[in-house]
Amino acid sequence: MEFVEMKQQLFERIQQKKLVSATISQPRKKSDTLKRVKLKPVEIKGQYHIQLEYQYERILKHENVLLENFHAFLEVLFQKFRQFHGQFTDSTIQIQLSKKNKVFWKEEKMESIKEVSLAHNRKKNYLLEESTPYPFLVRLGVQTPEGKVKKQKYDKFRQINRFLEFIDDSLDYLPKDRQIRILDFGSGKSYLTFALYHYLKIEKGLDIKVTGLDLKKEVIEECNKIAEDLHYDHLEFLVGDINDYHDETSVDMVVTLHACDVATDMALARAVKWGAKVILSVPCCQHELNRQLNAPQLEIMTQHGLIKERFAALATDSIRAELLKLVGYEVQLMEFIDLEHTPKNILIRAYKTGRKANKKELERYRAFVEFLSAKPFLEKELKEYLS
Repeated sequence: MEFVEMKQQLFERIQQKKLVSATISQPRKKSDTLKRVKLKPVEIKGQYHIQLEYQYERILKHENVLLENFHAFLEVLFQKFRQFHGQFTDSTIQIQLSKKNKVFWKEEKMESIKEVSLAHNRKKNYLLEESTPYPFLVRLGVQTPEGKVKKQKYDKFRQINRFLEFIDDSLDYLPKDRQIRILDFGSGKSYLTFALYHYLKIEKGLDIKVTGLDLKKEVIEECNKIAEDLHYDHLEFLVGDINDYHDETSVDMVVTLHACDVATDMALARAVKWGAKVILSVPCCQHELNRQLNAPQLEIMTQHGLIKERFAALATDSIRAELLKLVGYEVQLMEFIDLEHTPKNILIRAYKTGRKANKKELERYRAFVEFLSAKPFLEKELKEYLS
């Protein structure tokens, strides 16, 4: 198939309103800060649009384009990217382009017609549907046996779905030819650990092994009992902390939610040393920089304890993101739904790319931490990767 014919066939499918969702990725230029674009149809004021979600290294942007104007956007996207993966109502299409635009087209027909949702800022489209009973959510008390989300657990249901959106976005970075190894540090009551296992194993059919680690023995025992009852054979929970866990030499995904202070940094450092392809981390109570912070130019802010605490937390997560970037990760700081009444609702999402940092980037980082008088724990842990 020729390059021009490929674009025409693809646009005809989209023009026929068969698109369910798609991802365009693999930038032609490694230096491009736009890493991928997600497509989905939406209806706005009675008109059919294609919504483009632009995913940069650190931010997301959205644009809604009328269907009749979309052809020009598709042309531009294929000038910038070499890979397309699309879900249509009747088939799945995978396209890979060579540097010289030689086309590899793989299409798999669907056994049944898939529905297109045009919802936009209306009823939220959750990956786990509100009316469908999920055994793990029923067992954890989030749903009734009939699938109704309990009123007092609706925030938890929203949080689980938001987390699964991050997991779903990470699928392209996980291995497809072997078992996927996943570790969750500080799993606690493990709502999100069970959700992760259910989504990847049951919904997506992936070969995974998941370990949840926590210090509370009674919580671990209960989680193991639930996993056993649900026949989640490749999900286990162990008592222990990040420092004590040395059973792995290579891990594909590391999740760490609400690990306190430098425990987050320990988990991030361990993930880097294991060569984790995906890191998802929601930090908690960042005290390290708050104790070290000494920047007279910021005293108008830092003279106020509350402001100093919040600034230190934001600066800490910025430093963590920059360090991960310097050691070969594409990093975004995303808003996460936190159930606590706290402004600490940032999720660090990192994908391993292997990109080497240049001298200018290292110097910029050094200047920032010196300005704050910071000596980050994570920098010490990753010293060998920063030389």
